[in-house]
Amino acid sequence: MVVVSALQLAVGVVGEVVALRRRTAYDFTPLGLRGEPAHVGRDSLALGTGLSAPVVMLATQGMAIRRLAIGPSRAAGRCLGVLGAGMVAGYLGERGVRRRLTVAGWDPVESSVSVVGVVLSLAMAGVSVVAEAHGGG
Repeated sequence: MVVVSALQLAVGVVGEVVALRRRTAYDFTPLGLRGEPAHVGRDSLALGTGLSAPVVMLATQGMAIRRLAIGPSRAAGRCLGVLGAGMVAGYLGERGVRRRLTVAGWDPVESSVSVVGVVLSLAMAGVSVVAEAHGGG
């Protein structure tokens, strides 16, 4: 769980940097939420970007990883599982991510961040479910 979550966190940070450089604002169509390219930096703190979870979620993820790295923790494992599930929904709710997952919208950087981010987020959620089924920790 620590390794998968740490790798996902690294992809989240890369997505944050790419989005800041390219001014890729969030466009979360399921809820009708849309950011502005001029405000990507500000919005990234609590709302995220088109390629990453909000900084507050990434920080929470980092704290949970650190706690789990110290030793077994049902709470930290559950936290990472919930974050993973939320990030799967977040990635797939982003209009830009869905576009980058098509042949016509393929971009070597953004598509890679999107694919790896979704897969690792799904893995975080899955590992958490398996750990919980085996007593947590």
